[in-house]
Amino acid sequence: MAEMDWKHTIRDLKGVVLDMCGVLYDSGEGDGVAIDGSIEAVKRLKASDLQLRFCTNETQATREKFVAKLGRLGFDICVDEVFSPAPAAVTILKERGLRPHLLVHDDVVPEFDAVEKTDPNCVIIGDAADNFSYQNLNKAFQVLIGLEKPVLFSLGRGRYYKEMDGLKLDVGVYMKALEYACDVEAEVVGKPSPVFFQSVLADMGIQPSQALMIGDDLVNDVGGAQSCGMRGLLVKTGKYRSAFPRANALSICERMKSSRGRA
Repeated sequence: MAEMDWKHTIRDLKGVVLDMCGVLYDSGEGDGVAIDGSIEAVKRLKASDLQLRFCTNETQATREKFVAKLGRLGFDICVDEVFSPAPAAVTILKERGLRPHLLVHDDVVPEFDAVEKTDPNCVIIGDAADNFSYQNLNKAFQVLIGLEKPVLFSLGRGRYYKEMDGLKLDVGVYMKALEYACDVEAEVVGKPSPVFFQSVLADMGIQPSQALMIGDDLVNDVGGAQSCGMRGLLVKTGKYRSAFPRANALSICERMKSSRGRA
């Protein structure tokens, strides 16, 4: 981003939205590990005059468990500050009277306790990790193909993400398989869905041009935010792949504060 463009962006900024996995921490065994500078970056943003929210496609745990894990890593984050796909999907299911067949991670199933799941009339797919077996994928296929009007929800559509031991296939790969097999287009809940970003903006009470999304995914984080009129900034941590030097959330935070004239 050109220097003048950057200064103009910071001057009009009222809110920052942070991706989490790959920006704040790398997932893996145990709780994972915080990325250098990320804990301090969150502290500085919270101490500033900017509103701060966290927008993640994390679907391997409930928000409560996810936030508790980040707390153990040293982050000061509240559940109400985190926007994730599963609660948004539950709202949609209730509004449309849908009963889902779930192909998700075991630890996120409690998010769907409030919805009826017998005699399913739609399928929800999330980052199911080891639950992405042939048997489970085929069951989801059978439910969809048996519906007169198949409805498929995907909790995000990422291609891959990073854990401490390397890159992992994400939900988008399996979503595409079901789309192809059933000749249906999935409804994406989570990034890069405009509705998902708009819910975050509504919570902050600001306009898209007043918000900056920071993420490690050029398509789902940066591109999704920009399609809504937000500013987008790509960090060179997490899944990002480049020969150039890494940038992290702390260095970005320092540039923001400098450009806004704060000590």
